[in-house]
Amino acid sequence: MKSDACRSLQSLTVAILAGGAATRLGGVDKGLMALNGRPLIAWVVESMDQNAAWPCLIVANRNSEDYSRYARTVGDRIKEVFGGPLAGVAAALSASESEWVFTVPVDSVRVNPMVASRLLQRALACNLDSAVAHDGRRRQPLFAIYRCRLAESASKALASGCGVSRWQDSIDTREIDCSDIGDGWNNLNTVEDFVAMSEKLRTHD
Repeated sequence: MKSDACRSLQSLTVAILAGGAATRLGGVDKGLMALNGRPLIAWVVESMDQNAAWPCLIVANRNSEDYSRYARTVGDRIKEVFGGPLAGVAAALSASESEWVFTVPVDSVRVNPMVASRLLQRALACNLDSAVAHDGRRRQPLFAIYRCRLAESASKALASGCGVSRWQDSIDTREIDCSDIGDGWNNLNTVEDFVAMSEKLRTHD
């Protein structure tokens, strides 16, 4: 793993978690499913491109060649099975060339980059190693920021069968109020979700 000395203190990589099994959609590779003519991954990369200083890293289990058209891609496979979101977080922390990693799920196509900015600012101001967004009602565990030195901790938690939220609790992750930053928390888990988001995007065009 690269030493912390090689990383800029305030540099950040956006890690797009695209390694899910998508069981509610029949096991398809959700990040490559079309929404209004474009795959989900294209929507997420475009939303984060509002801050060009932050490189994107895609964590995916399948179709790495397709994903690599959008950004550098790494796998999160653990013994050839889907390891869940924490597997993606652990892979991103190990692969990032930045001091910080901001995670976002591939099925949240309207994420506001201001979330990453706020989490980073609060983490730096409070000398935190991790912070997670709170939407005003509940924690959003996949919208979180971590120092990359947590890579080993994430890998150990993954090996023990821990999930993302429980691991965040174990490392004293701070919840940060982001309730005023848009409505980009919605995940697309079903065909009905895709239809509803398609209509919403058309309405806002």
